[in-house]
Amino acid sequence: MILVGLDTATPATVTGVLLADGRVLEARDDPPEGSRGDHAARLLVLAERAMAEGGVAWEDVDRLAVGVGPGGFTGLRIGIATARAVAQARGLAVVPVGSLATLAAGAEPAAELVAAVLDARRGEVFAGVWAAGRELIAPVALAPDALAARLAGLDLPVQAVGDGAVRFRPELEGAGVAVPADGSAVHRIAAAPLCRLGAVGEPAERDRLLPDYRREPDAKPPQ
Repeated sequence: MILVGLDTATPATVTGVLLADGRVLEARDDPPEGSRGDHAARLLVLAERAMAEGGVAWEDVDRLAVGVGPGGFTGLRIGIATARAVAQARGLAVVPVGSLATLAAGAEPAAELVAAVLDARRGEVFAGVWAAGRELIAPVALAPDALAARLAGLDLPVQAVGDGAVRFRPELEGAGVAVPADGSAVHRIAAAPLCRLGAVGEPAERDRLLPDYRREPDAKPPQ
């Protein structure tokens, strides 16, 4: 199977291609801190860069995997709309992959329990917990203190990864949660776990492929 993966849940634009020999080639853009990224301009450019590195054309691709969040409202819309358009144009199956699950899979098996934590802004995080690939706490939006209390109540060593874990390190470490060094690669959503989860996941009906926002968007239309 050859699969192309896309994730725009965070400011980073993450793309990759899973080759028939099992290798994953990644092309990504990690914008400066504080930036919301430029997913619309970079997503397909980066995907095709990874494909070119592997000698892959769109005609060779069997399926797509796309990160469905939770994450940034605009980023998710761009990623999912792009995946739907490519799937329709190329006749490809498309697999939704939870962005927190991808983040957690990139950290395992470094710890028995992995909490994937993304900065949700507005003083909240998106978080979920996985144990050996099994979802233990489903993705949720909550305050960092509430997350720290939930993780402390697990009574098992927990490693927290993601930009939310970095930002709210004091709250998490105060609850006994381990947080790797700020620059560690485990804090970034990566193409390899995204593509491998997509390879084993179930394709979704294209028109039913929707973002997992977990809360209302920051900006709402007037009533």
